[in-house]
Amino acid sequence: MSKELVLLTGAAGFVGYHTALNLLAKGHKVIGIDNLNDFYDIKLKEHRLNELKEMKGFSFFNLDIENYDGLSSLFDSNQFSRVINLAARAGVPYSIENPEIYMSTNAQGSLNLVKLCCEHEVKKYVLASTSSLYAGHDMPFIESSPVNLPISPYASSKKAAEVMAYTYHYLYNVDVTIVRYFTVFGPAGRPDMSIFRFIKWIDEGSPIQLNGDGSQSRDFTYVSDIAEGTVKAAFKECGYEVINLGGGKRPITIMSTIKMIEDMLGKEAIIEYNDFLKTDLKSSWADIEKAKTILDWEPQVSFEEGLSKTVEWFKANRSFALSVQI
Repeated sequence: MSKELVLLTGAAGFVGYHTALNLLAKGHKVIGIDNLNDFYDIKLKEHRLNELKEMKGFSFFNLDIENYDGLSSLFDSNQFSRVINLAARAGVPYSIENPEIYMSTNAQGSLNLVKLCCEHEVKKYVLASTSSLYAGHDMPFIESSPVNLPISPYASSKKAAEVMAYTYHYLYNVDVTIVRYFTVFGPAGRPDMSIFRFIKWIDEGSPIQLNGDGSQSRDFTYVSDIAEGTVKAAFKECGYEVINLGGGKRPITIMSTIKMIEDMLGKEAIIEYNDFLKTDLKSSWADIEKAKTILDWEPQVSFEEGLSKTVEWFKANRSFALSVQI
């Protein structure tokens, strides 16, 4: 793999940080951008970004992908060979309260990037998307499913980004791969997601706020595996592809996850049950045959191993982790 200059958006995010580490370890130069918004506690973003800034080959710009003029100047000043777009407004519940910002970031921001990729003849555009698009389909979810019935503004905004990327491939031959992520978890993960919250709540003795009865299940995927799949997608020219990146095995129930965390922490959870969210998937499970065939990728870290690593990170950084607002 030749050493290249990669633009990575959302570089201070959970997946962005690990993707930057993966690229740098392979010898590539990375220009990372992020608007460092406060959707979740910015301490985590600063924690990741401070480490990246110390690494050779990494440069950072505080820039929003909605800022077309700023992006255009960046493209004018650098000859990117690949663009990996991980910048997004994430999370289903918040998208219901603020659908406009999800469309402006996830759809318009993605349009800005794919348009600039076209104008500057960038070799590859990778767009991170979501398993949330598969609501209502039979499992395991396969990429050929007609994902035309999104049940949240978040999913709708990601669908809009996907179809615009296809349009630029069709009209201008931009090489595009869309990677649909399945419930990413790992150390220093997003505090709005269940794994971080469950560990923190159980450790500090606070009640877990559980939507539904815990029977819902997820195809949890460890973050280093997601990063590796994303980088492989960035260095595989294939025209236009949508590829699932997920665990690929039978999904794990939320209640089983809570029990495993209890055992690892040696503490018992207090659970407060709330109504199941209408915008939530009952289950998610990825068919990953395309990832195996096209990218030669499949997960290397089991759920149990990944969860153990996540709990150990929490223990080793307990004071910091407990200070993170959720």
